[in-house]
This record gives sequence, structure tokens and C-alpha cells, in this order.
Amino acid sequence: MSRDHVQPAPCDGAEAEYLGLLARDASVEAYEQPVLLARAEGRSAERIAALEQAKLLALRVRAELEGRRRREAELSALFETAHDLAGLRDVDAVLQAIVQRARSLLGTDVAYLTLNDPARGDTYMRVTEGSVSARFQQLRLGMGEGLGGLVAQTTRPYVTDDYFKDARFQHTLTIDSGVRDEGLVAILGVPLMLGPHVIGVLFAADRRARVFEREQIALLGSFAALAAAAIDAANLLTETREALSGLERANEIIRDRSAVIERASEVHDRLAELVLRGGGVHDVAGAVSEVLAGTVEFAEAEAVPAEPLESSRAEGHAVPHGDDWIAAVTGGGELLGALVLRGHPALDPVDQRTLERAAMVTSLLLLARRSAAEAERRVRGELLDDLLDARDRDPRLLRERATRLRADLDATHVVLAARLDGPAADADEEAAARRRLWSAASHLAATRHGLAAARDGGTVLLLPLGGDTATQAARRTARHLGTAVHQPVTVGASAPVTDLAAHPEAVAAAYAEGRRCLDALHLLGRAGDGAAAEDFGFLGLLLAGERDVTGFVDRTIGPVASYDERRGTELLRTMDAYFACGMSPARTKDALHVHVNTVAQRLERVGRLLGEDWQVPTRALEIQLALRLHRLAAPDRDRG
Repeated sequence: MSRDHVQPAPCDGAEAEYLGLLARDASVEAYEQPVLLARAEGRSAERIAALEQAKLLALRVRAELEGRRRREAELSALFETAHDLAGLRDVDAVLQAIVQRARSLLGTDVAYLTLNDPARGDTYMRVTEGSVSARFQQLRLGMGEGLGGLVAQTTRPYVTDDYFKDARFQHTLTIDSGVRDEGLVAILGVPLMLGPHVIGVLFAADRRARVFEREQIALLGSFAALAAAAIDAANLLTETREALSGLERANEIIRDRSAVIERASEVHDRLAELVLRGGGVHDVAGAVSEVLAGTVEFAEAEAVPAEPLESSRAEGHAVPHGDDWIAAVTGGGELLGALVLRGHPALDPVDQRTLERAAMVTSLLLLARRSAAEAERRVRGELLDDLLDARDRDPRLLRERATRLRADLDATHVVLAARLDGPAADADEEAAARRRLWSAASHLAATRHGLAAARDGGTVLLLPLGGDTATQAARRTARHLGTAVHQPVTVGASAPVTDLAAHPEAVAAAYAEGRRCLDALHLLGRAGDGAAAEDFGFLGLLLAGERDVTGFVDRTIGPVASYDERRGTELLRTMDAYFACGMSPARTKDALHVHVNTVAQRLERVGRLLGEDWQVPTRALEIQLALRLHRLAAPDRDRG
């Protein structure tokens, strides 16, 4: 028996080979081997195509897993550093750990930290990691010199792809000699802030040209915040030690300062433990509420008074506002919200510091949750893109991918096309509005166990229908998205679609139908509304992708047709004659050669089947069209 006869099906074998590579975390190059081997062995085109498809999917999964491992490593390092800070004993050890972790996670050749020396009026190298030059390690810089001077002056991160070709900052012979001796080319620097003051700069650098990504800049900024907190804590310890000497109230100061440190350490340990257990923002607020014996809430930036919020953001401290205290929650220079302590007009420095530390932990949690949410949104969008483009037709793979996202492709769904309405001031504002729409649609899809993707200048959603009609789903989605983005959103819905894993092409057809409904709403001046093809009556025939004549007839006169079929009556024929005779019962009885009472009884029966408003002009028009289509569909039967 030939070798091909005993092998499993091509698709199953391809999956098994690549699952094995994923399981042993093989290198990227190893994923080419099964395809190359199949070609060398002269395997069939179907086998090679299956291997190519499995390779692409496996590489995508591998990239996603690597991204998640990287994010987990980053968060773990941040949490470990925060825990080190909570149990701070040796500031040099904490700063060395911060620099080591920053270098490792950013994958740079060198990382280093400089601090300002107010006594000498310059800046000196405090910690280095990966440096090989003694001159570089002993550098002292004048205030405002070099890339670090630019960072300190602007209090913003700066990055240079090629240090010696960059004219944005002041070059000096001393600094350039040290940098050249170390062989550095690409340098990223972020400020160390204590309140509004820059106390130093944290750097990551490579000995080759490199572009630092936004996420890497934000990560180094988080490490800089932790380094500043460590220095701040060290300063507090130093102040305590100095206060102990030469004062008659030394014992009292020792007790007070020890209590401060012990309480701060206890709070930090509690917050670190909460974070490591997977707690959320509201768990942090609850824990700090217990410590401060008050009510602490996390609030979105829009819900907090602007003036104290901006003051807290600028100063880096909690600020009073009436009977409340507000601590801004920031991350990577972005304002994420605030922790608000209610009903505490007076707050001692220890409790104020506790609230500020809680705000820092909250920012780390929000950034972590955002990173995870963005990853999930991308995966949901990729699956919907595959369904729309019908690139992946394997029902089992589609179901597996959907199941990982808590979506059920076997349920009845509706495809919704959503688009922003209302004028935009400029291109930047329009792009920002589209991003808000995409974010809101992704959140709605995640909460409804559906999918969402950005497409054609708007968004497309695939949502389970549940007990709703397509019209109800469209209107509810338009209201929800409009509220989320603070401007009108118009939504067009398809007819319900089923069995999407086996028939992914139905998603593209349903999306086209939803877009036609969306265009019809715009033409009718119904911006900010939602509708499905069924809402347009016979106009829905023009909007429907498959021209569902049978469905239109069934929805319009189906109950009457079914009654005739079961009872052998002639209600449809009577309706035809009634409309042909100008809705006159007297002329209708002549046309049918029956008594006028018979006509009246038949029309009364029609009213009970279709509703009392069946003769209203708008419905009467649709009913007449349905009757004509019914006759055209079965001309021989009707003539009989």
C-alpha cells in the first residue's frame, strides 16, 4: 500500500504538524520545514495548500502567544518592582533592579539612570546596566546639556534614532565623547518626576539604529515613575534618619516616622497582593477606602471637576476640592481618570501619600487591562474579517476560533453596518471619532459575545439576535453607539443569518444588505436611526441582496394564503377582486358572482388574519403588491 494511502487527511495532518511546532515553541524558521519537505516529496497541491494555510494560522497564533508572553513579562516586572518598592530597604538595589528590568524588557544594549545634583548644579550617572565604558559610567553633565537636558527641560520623553545626527539638543564634547566611547546610536529618555520637578532621567539605548515603539516608551515611563517613587521613599527615609539626631523629641519622631513607613509599607503590600491576585480598579478603591476609613471611588476624567484634576495631574499629588480629595490617574502621559476620596476635608500627609500610591497602582491596572482589551479586539476583528472575506472556510477552525472568544457561530446572528453622522471639524477630529466608534463597537461586541471590525469608514458588527428582531437590534445598537461616541450613529441591519461556520459567505452578503439599509436611511434623512430591510416594506425587496420575494409575500399575506390552503376558501381571490373593484363590496360581489354578505364575511375574516389596519393606504399598497407577486409566482393555479 502506498504511503499516501495510510496518511491522515491533508488538513488534519497539517494541523497536527503545526500544533506540534507550537507545543514545543519552535523557531519561526521551523515552520517552513513541513512545506519544503512536502514540495521535495512531490506531494499534491491540495496537501501543500493545506500546509501553507496551517503554517499561516500557526504563525499567527505563535505571534499572539509571543505578544501575550511579552505583555505578561512587562506587567510581572512592573508588579515585582512595585512590590520591591513596598518593602524598600536599599534604594540602590531597587534602582539597579529597575534599570536591569527596563533593559531586559526593551531588549536594549544599555540602560542607565541619571540624577540631578542640586548642590553642584549638574547631573551625574547614578546606575548603569550593560555599559562597558568607564568614561561613560563616570559622566557628569551640565544642566540642560545633551538628550537628558532636553527631556528635563520639556518634562517629556524624547527619542533619537541617531544621536550624533540629531540637532534638537545641545551637544557637548564631554557628553559626545562618553556616548562615542560607549558606542551608542539610538537613545530613548524619559523624565523622573517628583510632583512638577524633574529629578533625573531614565534611558534605554542601543549601539545600532533603532525605532522605539509607543508601547516601549510608555513602559519605560512606568519604570521611571517607579524609580521616582523609590527615590521619594528613600528621601523620606533620609529625612527620618536626620530628624532622629540631635533633637529632644527624637523618640517621638522615631515613633511617628516608623508608623508612617510601616503604614505605607502595609498599604503597598496590600495593594501589591491585590494586584497579583488579579484584582481590578474597584478592588483597589475598596481597599484604600478601608485604609483611609472613607469612600474612595474611581471616576472617569469627564466626571471630575477639570481644575483640581489638572492641578493634581501637573503636581503629581492628590489635591483637595471642597470636602473631597482628588488624585489624578495617569499613564504614559495620558489622563486615565481619578481616584476621589469623598468627605475628608482634612488629610494628613501619610493618608495623602497612600491615596497617591493607590492612583499609581490604578494606572498600572488600567494600562494592563487596556492592553489585554486591545489584543482581544484585534482577535475579534480578525475573525470577522476572515468571515467577511471568506478566506478561512474550515467550519471546525472557525468554530474553535469563535469559541475562544465566547462567540457561538451556530446561533442566529444579525450583521450590522454602523456609520458616524454629523460634520467633523477636520480630518484629525473625524479620525478620532472613528476610533471612538470602533472602540465602542468592540466593547459592545465583547459584552454581547459577538464580533466587530472596522470597515469602509465605519464599523461592522456580528451580534447574536437572541429574542430581538433585526429592527430592534439595529435601533438598540444605534442608540448605544450614539451615546458612547456623543454623536449620531446610523445602523443598517441584515436579515437574520444562521450556520455561519458552514456558510461564511453569508456574512459578506448580509453585510452588503446592511450597508444598503444604511444608505437608504441616509437617503430618507433618518441619520442616527437604525433599521432593517423588513422596515422598508416592498422597498425592502430592492434592498435585500437575494430579492426575497417569497419572504415578502409570506410576511405580507402569508396568514391569508395559509388559511385558504387549510380551509379551501377563496380569501385571496376575494381580496384581489376587492382591490380591482376600487374597494367596493357591491362591485366585488358582482365580479365574484356571490352575495354581498359573503363578500363582507370574507373581508371580516381577512381583517382578523391581517389586522384591522389592512386597508390603510400604506398597508393596502403592500398587500396589493404581494397579491400580484403571489399570482405571478403561481399563474396556472390562480387561473384555475
